[in-house]
Amino acid sequence: MATPSIESLTDECRHWLEKFLVHIHVVRGLSSHTISNYRRQLIVVADILAITDWRALTQVDVKRVLAASKRANQQPRSIALRLSALRSFCQYLIEQDHLETNPVEGVQAPKTGRPLPKQLNVDEMQQLLTSEHDADIICRDLAMFELMYGCGLRLNELTSLNLADVKSDGTIWVTGKGNKQRVLPIGRVASQAIHNWLKVRGNYASMYESALFVSKRGSRISNRQVGNRLDQLAVQQGMNQKVNPHKLRHSFATHVLESSGDLRAVQELLGHANLSTTQVYTHLDFQHLAKVYDSAHPRARRRTGEK
Repeated sequence: MATPSIESLTDECRHWLEKFLVHIHVVRGLSSHTISNYRRQLIVVADILAITDWRALTQVDVKRVLAASKRANQQPRSIALRLSALRSFCQYLIEQDHLETNPVEGVQAPKTGRPLPKQLNVDEMQQLLTSEHDADIICRDLAMFELMYGCGLRLNELTSLNLADVKSDGTIWVTGKGNKQRVLPIGRVASQAIHNWLKVRGNYASMYESALFVSKRGSRISNRQVGNRLDQLAVQQGMNQKVNPHKLRHSFATHVLESSGDLRAVQELLGHANLSTTQVYTHLDFQHLAKVYDSAHPRARRRTGEK
């Protein structure tokens, strides 16, 4: 079923929704993808409730939204997103003295069964990033993917990097979610890959282009282009699985945690606001340890049911 248009809202409802969308873009620095999702979910909420003024919103209404979403066979993650958008919106209305209490508080979304992130093992990363090609564009690609894996960057963090973000002391300044900056060390291999790219970057970019990574046309490379190039590289390197940019970030987190056991450090390196977000990697680490135990311990076979 198509999402209703924002024009279907009353003037009062549309006014506050548009103010909220500007707020989360300008003040909170949320991505355009998140803003688009919030916009869509809040329009759906207004449509379900046929609401004319957000001030009339009650907890009973929120529960009606929850029930309607379940009847429409919405996935738990979609319902959680809908309630999250509504909770943030109501909190904004409270800050603007347009609402007294947050009606979403106390309403629980269905459990989502959070999936574990997928990652490549060390040998697979070696296979992916070891290329004998020396073409300029391959130099750029290897620099991008060595940096993503070497620093655990999000895709948007990579494409928004500027030349000035790469510092002479071997660090890189990264702007993450909410425009929060963090300083990360660049490893030896990634540093060499960036050096190789910078030697040929001038063949594509003008002296006025600030972006670190550019397309063949000389402008800042897009997220989609990065994904396509990684997919092509994986095929060229004989990988037998799909590889996407976020998988490099997951691989970084898993490998650093396996080697160091320092969850707090991994949190800082990834730029996670909450430790709970990083803790998902402890489950991956346990799976790795469990496999080692099953193959190495003399009594493990009984536990796994082997004879």
